[in-house]
Order: sequence, then structure tokens, then C-alpha cells
Amino acid sequence: MRRQTSWISDWNPEDTRFWEAQGRFIARRNLVFSILAEHLGFSIWLVWSIVVTKLSAAGFHYSTDQLFQLVALPGLIGSLIRFPYTFAVTTFGGRNWTMFSAAVLFIPTIALAYFSAHPETPFGVMLVVAALAGLGGGNFASSMANISFFYPDRMKGWALGLNAAGGNIGVSTVQLLVPILMGFGFINLYQATPGANGVYIQNAGLMWLLPLAIAVFCAWRYMNNLTSAKSSFKDQIVITKRKHTWVMSWIYIGTFGSFIGYSAAFPLLIKTQFPEITVGVAFLGPLVGSLSRPLGGLLADRIGGAKVTFWNFVAMGLATVGVMYYVEIKSFAGFLAMFLTLFVATGIGNGSTYRMIPSIFREEKLRRAGAGSEARAAAVQSAVLESAAALGFIGAVGACGGYLIPRGFGASIAATGGPYLALEIYLLFYITCIALTWWYYLRRSLAQLAPTSLAQARI
Repeated sequence: MRRQTSWISDWNPEDTRFWEAQGRFIARRNLVFSILAEHLGFSIWLVWSIVVTKLSAAGFHYSTDQLFQLVALPGLIGSLIRFPYTFAVTTFGGRNWTMFSAAVLFIPTIALAYFSAHPETPFGVMLVVAALAGLGGGNFASSMANISFFYPDRMKGWALGLNAAGGNIGVSTVQLLVPILMGFGFINLYQATPGANGVYIQNAGLMWLLPLAIAVFCAWRYMNNLTSAKSSFKDQIVITKRKHTWVMSWIYIGTFGSFIGYSAAFPLLIKTQFPEITVGVAFLGPLVGSLSRPLGGLLADRIGGAKVTFWNFVAMGLATVGVMYYVEIKSFAGFLAMFLTLFVATGIGNGSTYRMIPSIFREEKLRRAGAGSEARAAAVQSAVLESAAALGFIGAVGACGGYLIPRGFGASIAATGGPYLALEIYLLFYITCIALTWWYYLRRSLAQLAPTSLAQARI
């Protein structure tokens, strides 16, 4: 294998001898430091889910609906910025883009540290500051696209699951650590009103500066770019013409969109519906959702992503009904149990849907390639490039749930006084996801009509 500075050529993870001799070690090293950078990206993306619960105590006078807007806007920006991030890896290289995407996170963290220390900050300015946190949401798209190039097809489910879980768990990290650190005044830069009510919100931004510096250094020192992962924007944007890109985007809103949306809204939802309960328990939701994601990928590797995804949406629908019931009777124990079930299901669904994507594109390409070995080899390589782009693109569409769910809860509470209406809408959406998964990937009639089609592929 030839190396040119940080670039690696002749990368072929499907070759078992190559993989065992050197590919596995290099792939694992890149995965580790990809997870570090992505973890910080998720943490900063969701930092406002906790910050908003302390704004009133720090002297900010925003309405409940305005607070939900501050929670939701990073989700919208994060989903939009994932589109350019998706194509950046094949343009600039995975290592190079990991360094850049981690470095730009100094902007939202420093902005949060400064403006959150000034209670006179207008709501419009604070919306802009919250929007900057959306930069952290883009890391997922580029990270998943990058790691997909390093691993052979038979291991993509597990590798992508680990990469995603390591990033997703940043949500629980921020929701666990930030409330604790906001209670300490040892980081007290730019504080206009020192420790208002014992709350130092600026710590929620300053605490990430050192970890970000470490992530940038580690990406520079230990990660690699792959020459085989180079592709033009024109070659990648073709995925928007693929039917399955849009089908899987809709399904992924149901899994990842639910995970990131519920993660963002959960602390404020607890505060508004159960004010006697500390929001410190909110980290449990994204924690179990993150830990269950590799399980979803592993199950998909073994029994098929479509089966796992289908039954997972059934579980999500039932859990949503449970949340609706316990919200109505004001039982926090039942509410928490049902929401944790929802989070576990979103994690499993995230892993299974992401496992489906490379398989779908691979099977489609092979079906069109015919029987020739050269044509099939070219089809596999083309499928790798397209599926990497699709992973990021679908992740970008799915992330819009990070905006829609908090805004839905905020609008529902403003209109009806509670989240019941929003939950009804989410339940209807899960039913459409169940129908789409069955129609496109599980129908028995498809297997009978086309025995080698996607219906029988392990997707």
C-alpha cells in the first residue's frame, strides 16, 4: 500500500488478505478518532437542550414557545448543513474534513459563552447564537460517509453503528455534565452578572474548548484520507434521482429524526409537564438510545435491516401511545418508562436503517450490472460511492426531526396546554413508516415476482 503524506491509495477492504494484514488496524484507528470528533459535534449541537432550562434562572425572560424555538433551531441548521457536509469527504478527504468540522465548533461554543452571560441579550440575537450550534449537526453526515469507505460491506452495519453511537452518546454527555458544570463559578469569563442565582451558563460553552483542540490534533495526527473515496459532486448528486434515497430519507426521519428531536425536547418537556422533577434525568433518554444503536446494526447484519426496522416502528408506535396515556394521567414514572422505550427503539432503528442503505444500493447496482465479473466489480465500486453519499444525504433529511419535534411540542403546548396533539401527529407518522418499510422492502409478492430482488436481499 502506497502512502502520500496523509493520503492512502490502493484501499481494498473487501480483499480478506489485505483487510487482515493492514486494513483492519487503519480502519479501526480512523474510526476511533472519527467517533471523538463526532461525539463533540453532537454534544455542541444539543447543548441548548439544557441551556434553555436554566435561562430563566439566569435572568433571561423568554416565553415557553421561545424556549422551544431555541431548542429547535440548532436541529434545523444541523439538518441543512449536513447536505454540503455529505459531499465534503469525497472532495477534501475524510481526515481533512474532520479537522475542519471540529475546528469550526469553536465559533458556537465561544458565542454561547459570551452571550449567555448577558441577560439583556435580545431574543433575536440569542436565536442566532443557538443556530450556530447547528454546525455540530453536520459532523455526523461527513463522519458516517467517511467511515463507510474504510470497512468491508460485511462489517458496515457494526462499524457504522459504533460510529453513530459514539456520536449520539454526546447528547447524553451534554445533558449529564452541563447542568453540573453550570453550577460552578470557576469558569467566569465575560460574566456581566456573576453567578446569577448560582447559574453560570457560560460554562456550557467554555467547557468544550480543550476537548475540541484535542479532537483537531488527533484528526491531524492519526486519521487518513483515501484516494479511492474521491468523487465529484456531479457523480454523487445522482443519488437524488434514486427512488430508494427518498424512501429511506422518510424512514430515517422516523428513526434518527425522532432520536435527535426527542433528545432536544426531552429536558424542556419534563420541565413544562412535570415541574417538580429535575431535568437531570433527561440524559437517560439519549444514553439508552445511543447504546442501543450498535445493537440495531448488529441485528440488521444477522437477520436483515428491513425486518428490524419494520418491527421497531411498531414498537415506537406502541410506546408513543404509552407516552400519551401517562402524560394525560400525569404519571412521571410511566412517562419516563415509555419515553425510554421510545429512545431504545430510535437507537435500534437508527442502526438498522443505516445498515439497509449500503445493501440497497449494492443490490440495485448488481441487479443492473448483469453477470460479467468486470461489470459487477465496477458496480460494487459505484455502489460504495453512491451509498456513502446517500448515507450523508439521508442523514441530513432525517435530522430535520431535530427541528420538527421540538417545534411540534412547543406549538402543541401553546395551542392546547399540553403535548398530546403533537404526539398524535408523531404516531400517525410512524404508521406511514411502517407502511413504507413493508411496501418497499418486505412484501412477499416482491420476493415471488423477483427472487433476486431487494425483497430477498439482507437489507
